[in-house]
Amino acid sequence: MAAYEFVTVDVFTDQRFGGNPLAVFPDARGLSDAHMQALAREFNLSETAFVLPPTDPANTARVRIFTPLRELPFAGHPNVGTAFVLARAAADRAETMTFEEGAGLVPVTILRGVDGQATGAEVEAPHSLSLGEGLPTELLANCVGLDPSDIRTEAHHPLVASVGIGFIIAELASREALARAHPDTAAFGEAAGRFPELAAHFAVHLYARDPDDPARLATRMFAPPTGIIEDPATGSANAALAALLVSLAPGEDVRLAFDITQGVEMGRPSRLLAEASKTAEGAVLARIGGDCVPVMRGVVEL
Repeated sequence: MAAYEFVTVDVFTDQRFGGNPLAVFPDARGLSDAHMQALAREFNLSETAFVLPPTDPANTARVRIFTPLRELPFAGHPNVGTAFVLARAAADRAETMTFEEGAGLVPVTILRGVDGQATGAEVEAPHSLSLGEGLPTELLANCVGLDPSDIRTEAHHPLVASVGIGFIIAELASREALARAHPDTAAFGEAAGRFPELAAHFAVHLYARDPDDPARLATRMFAPPTGIIEDPATGSANAALAALLVSLAPGEDVRLAFDITQGVEMGRPSRLLAEASKTAEGAVLARIGGDCVPVMRGVVEL
């Protein structure tokens, strides 16, 4: 019987039992695909990360990310949390790491406190912004239990944005509307059926701006078809959101930073720091980062 060590951390928070919990297997050699999926179902967190030797020794590790239902090519909080776990365990104090993932290479910068101890990480999205299909406002409103008037369309209509994995992003009229949102699983299933190209990852990311500070955003992410009713902190979605907002900003050379809260309605407040930039060449690049807190460690026998 083989034993596999795991660590859990709360990501995008400096408070234990806040943020988005993540399970990390720092040495997943010997685990099959079926084992990884079964362990992700057993932990039943938004994602579980499995660390393997890199294909290219120039990189730090190969990281595989599983939700309770399937493997993902990229996700934000598993990368931040995995980098934090590896940095805490490493004898050296490397400032950067590179992870091999389904979506490509993911560069990571380790965040450290004044004592040099790792406190979190910042991740570069593996792709520049790509925009996909728009969705009818009424359809989206039905999915999240809101009235179509709660959805703002002045800047953009509900649309798919991706910097590694796609999310349907929509702006809401107020923080109050964001708090009222609740996913209708039947409506999600119907909508996913109408858009089969999105069915594998039909995930909705809602945001509301702070009326006093456009750089402060509040967000919520719902993805019932993927087994995630609501996510406390979604790095990949907020990175895509930051890239989308920068793409809409006037000017050719623009860099903007966003202070984002998520998970408040779930009782797991999270803080994500996102940054995106665009140049005259047109590419929009994004980064997402935040703090982490270790919570548990243990062993699984298989």
